[in-house]
Amino acid sequence: MPFSSLGLSAALRQTLADLKFERPFPIQEQAIPAVLMGKDIFGIAPTGSGKTASYVLPLLTKLGKEPQERNRNIRALIVVPTRELAMQVQQVIYSFSNRLPERVTSMAVYGGVSINPQMKALMGTSILVATPGRLLELIDNNAVHLGKCDTLVLDEADKLLNLGFHDEMQRIIGLLPKKRQNLLFSATLTDDVSAITQLILTNPLVIKIVQEEETVDLIEQTAYRVSEEHKGPLLRHLIKSRDMQQVLVFTSSVFKADTVTAKLQKNGINAVAIHSKKSQEARRKALDNFKAGRTRVLVATDLISRGIDIHVLPFVINYELPRSPKEYVHRIGRTGRADATGEAFAFVTPEDEHHFKIIQKKMGKQVPYTETEGMTFSG
Repeated sequence: MPFSSLGLSAALRQTLADLKFERPFPIQEQAIPAVLMGKDIFGIAPTGSGKTASYVLPLLTKLGKEPQERNRNIRALIVVPTRELAMQVQQVIYSFSNRLPERVTSMAVYGGVSINPQMKALMGTSILVATPGRLLELIDNNAVHLGKCDTLVLDEADKLLNLGFHDEMQRIIGLLPKKRQNLLFSATLTDDVSAITQLILTNPLVIKIVQEEETVDLIEQTAYRVSEEHKGPLLRHLIKSRDMQQVLVFTSSVFKADTVTAKLQKNGINAVAIHSKKSQEARRKALDNFKAGRTRVLVATDLISRGIDIHVLPFVINYELPRSPKEYVHRIGRTGRADATGEAFAFVTPEDEHHFKIIQKKMGKQVPYTETEGMTFSG
C-alpha cells in the first residue's frame, strides 16, 4: 500500500517522496487513515516500528488545513516520558513540516533546562511535545493552555506510567477538553496501561504490531575474541578498514565512553561521546551531528541509548558487552531496523566468553567468532 492511498495531503506526499519514504510501515497503514477519520487508537508497537510518523503525518495533514493562530492554545499535545524522546519526536515533526507550504508550528518542552525560553517560544505553537513535569510547570505559569486541545497522544505510555507519572497524567487529562481524539501507544500492555486505556479511550481501534523474530536475523553479527588491551586497536582497524562512515559504539560506563572517544580522536577519527554526564544541549548536538553524518562515530552508554533513533544505521559495535541479553538485543537493534540490513560486532574477552554464551542462548542465535590472535591492526 503506497502513502498516496492513506489520505495524506499532497504536500506531505511530496515531502515523503523527497525524503525517500517509499511505502508505509504496517502501523502507519492502519493508523494514518483512522487518525484522519477522528478515531481513538490504542497501538501496541515496539521501538523502531514507525509509530511516530503514524500519528505525526495525519496530525500535520489535519492541522495544515487550518489557519495558525498566535496564542497559547495548543491544538495537539504529545506526552512522552523522557527528554530524549521529546527531542526525537520534535525532530520527526520538523523533518516533515519544514517543507510544507504552510508550516505547522511545533515545539518540544522538557525539564533539565531553563523554563523561561520555553515560556517565550510557546506563543503560536500548534503541536506541543512535552514531558509531564515540565508541561505542568508551564501550565502553572500560564504559558500554555489546553482548553482548545483536540488531540492527545501518549507515546510510550508504559514508560510514562512505569516512571511514576500517574498523578501528573491524571492532572493533565483533567485539564483537557472532554471531547477530543486520543492516541495511545505502548510497547507493552501492563495493568497500568490497561487502566489508563479504559480511562481515556472511546471505542478505540486496537493496532498490535508484533516484534518479529527476523528483525535480529536482518543483522549480520560477528564476534571478535580479543584481549582488553587490543580492543582499541581493533576498533580503529574495523572503522578504517571497513570505511565505516556512521557507526554507533556501546560501552558500559561513562568513563569508558570518554576514554574510547579520546583514543579515536587522537587517531584522527571523528568521534563524540554521549552519556548522562553530558549536558542536555551537548547530547542533543551530538545526536543531531551523528544523524546528519557530520560525526563518524558516536560512543554511547546504555542509559542514553533508548533516545537514539536513526532510520538507517549500518554499524553497531559492542566495545563492552551489556549485563543483560535483552539489552544486547536492544543495542544491536539500533541497526537492521524496519526493512534495513546492518552489521553488529561484539568484542569478547576471555572473561566475557561465558556471558556471551548466555546472550546467544537467550537471543536464539549463534554468532560466528573471528580470532584476533596474531592479527596485525592497520589504522
